[in-house]
Amino acid sequence: MRRVTYSMGVSLDGYVTGPTGGIDWTGPDPEVFSFVTDEIQQVGVHLLGRRLYETMLYWETADQDPSLDDAMLEWAAIWKRLPKVVFSTTLTAVEGNARLATGGLAEEIERLRAERADGDIAIGGPTLAAQAADLGLIDEYRMRLHPVLVGGGTPYFHRPASYLNLDLVESRTFSSQVVYLRYRVAPKQ
Repeated sequence: MRRVTYSMGVSLDGYVTGPTGGIDWTGPDPEVFSFVTDEIQQVGVHLLGRRLYETMLYWETADQDPSLDDAMLEWAAIWKRLPKVVFSTTLTAVEGNARLATGGLAEEIERLRAERADGDIAIGGPTLAAQAADLGLIDEYRMRLHPVLVGGGTPYFHRPASYLNLDLVESRTFSSQVVYLRYRVAPKQ
């Protein structure tokens, strides 16, 4: 069965964006960017909310940006061909290899898990991830922990609906002092 994963950069105090919505503290780091590129290649479909979808629209045409280096062009190519499902109550159409969700989050994930397809089901964005977590649908939490305190913003973890044990299955420290942590949801006892 396909895993549902939630992966984002996060500050040491637990935020994916700072108080003004910025992520400039994540900074360009070629080693971490390469790791994220490798990670996205394991994804079979990406679920996004409207805000993240609109933010990521840049990558649909990024291959036309002459300022991009080879690593960013590789990312753009992967993102462009990756199937995406967008959850929105305000959008009436989406671009690229994306479609609007036709059902609720649980129904979409159930349908995607039942498909004979390769790759994980990735959830992007803390709001959509919070909904999936409340429904008990996330199998793995993956975070790139940045050595910075931003003092507020959008949290990586929402307030969970119930207690949840996690098992650490992978960790890695990058030369930039970013720490990757991958946790699998532990079976309930």
